[in-house]
Amino acid sequence: MKTYLVTGGAGFIGSNFVHYMLEKYNDIRIVNLDKLTYAGNLENLKEIEDNPNYTFVQGDICDKELVEKLFKEYDITYVVNFAAESHVDRSIKDPEVFVKTNVLGTVNLLNSAKNAWELERGFKKDVKFLQVSTDEVYGSLGATGYFVETTPIDSHSPYASSKAASDLMVKAYFDTFKMPMNITRCSNNYGAYQFPEKLIPLLINNCLHLTDLPVYGDGLNIRDWLYVVDHCKAIDMVLRGGRFGEVYNIGGHNEKTNILIVTSIISYLNENVDKEITQKLIKHVEDRLGHDRRYGIDPSKIKDELGWYPETTFEVGIKKTIQWYLDNRDWMENVTSGEYQKYYKKMYKGV
Repeated sequence: MKTYLVTGGAGFIGSNFVHYMLEKYNDIRIVNLDKLTYAGNLENLKEIEDNPNYTFVQGDICDKELVEKLFKEYDITYVVNFAAESHVDRSIKDPEVFVKTNVLGTVNLLNSAKNAWELERGFKKDVKFLQVSTDEVYGSLGATGYFVETTPIDSHSPYASSKAASDLMVKAYFDTFKMPMNITRCSNNYGAYQFPEKLIPLLINNCLHLTDLPVYGDGLNIRDWLYVVDHCKAIDMVLRGGRFGEVYNIGGHNEKTNILIVTSIISYLNENVDKEITQKLIKHVEDRLGHDRRYGIDPSKIKDELGWYPETTFEVGIKKTIQWYLDNRDWMENVTSGEYQKYYKKMYKGV
């Protein structure tokens, strides 16, 4: 039985990955290590908490003793590193936290994996370290062109730079020690369980409360949107078939402006929930510092090598996503209480 150490598995993409893998395979074991910061929520995993193939461990990826103990106790086969501070606005406010978790935490995981897997010559068979990263490490695109795996790193925000640094450390462990690894760089994910500081759930939550919808600048920044379940499938395929040492870009072929995302959500909720939800709620706010204008991913490599492609169109995915949040309003209310309310008011209301 292969054992996956999934770090950050109580967060958005991590919890979706845990669900995906346990639904697909009955011959694997997942150990979920999560610190349970504001963005980690065990309610995301309530349906599988009694699954005998699943174990939750609360802890920090920076905790050397704990991570080494997990490798020894569970004989880890794969590491899938989702654990990260991930919100750009927060990284601008406090870059140091991002360096600690995203860079030093990744190095701690790498060292523990190396110690557990390294043999006198080479490494154990069928082990791999997979670093889940972001297209933001590439910087900003102009009106045309796409990020490919050989695009030079040109990160702009503290968040993106911390991810770029951790990616380079993972690459260094392959180049120096030949440790089996892959790096995946995805575009903007959306779907169930996403903490509502991110654009789509933030907009849905604010619409339901008839609260202002903050839009940075002119709202014409472009992002490529990837349905989270498609992303989980891609990660599984890279784990099982990706060539050691390779980077794989994972994109959705769904480039949209931020303002189009806003108006699409308003339109759906106006038609299906409340006629008072209109474009009058839109409030343009001062643009984010270092705000990249456009991201776009060319996923040809993962398609050609592994046969992956994004199965969910944005038109289908956004309706499924909105409906999930409508069906899980208690979840939304729970995760947006307390610390998040203080943060949100300070960030967007000037309080």
